[in-house]
Amino acid sequence: MDKWGLGELRKKIEKRDKLCAFCRVKMRKWHSKGPRGKAPTIEHLDNDENNKDESNIVMCCTSCNSSKGEKELRDWLKSDYCKCKEKNITEKTIKNVIVKKFLKEHKK
Repeated sequence: MDKWGLGELRKKIEKRDKLCAFCRVKMRKWHSKGPRGKAPTIEHLDNDENNKDESNIVMCCTSCNSSKGEKELRDWLKSDYCKCKEKNITEKTIKNVIVKKFLKEHKK
């Protein structure tokens, strides 16, 4: 069991998400050496850590996860971090199908 309590689901998500769900950087392997910002992390799209549904969890890099924190996804997408030239993370640039589906199903 991992620290998120996801068990086998985490392994499935790791196989599914090879790139950060937001900025698409190739993340390094768990516990391997390399840039901290490229370390893989678990992100709950609706910020509910108890919602362990596969459609609510994506892998993202430490940089994106740290920036997002507990912000709502749409609010975070409006942040300076996402808008910066290097990142350019918007609803249109996100390629991860889980995130796209989440945004479509959770329109404000």
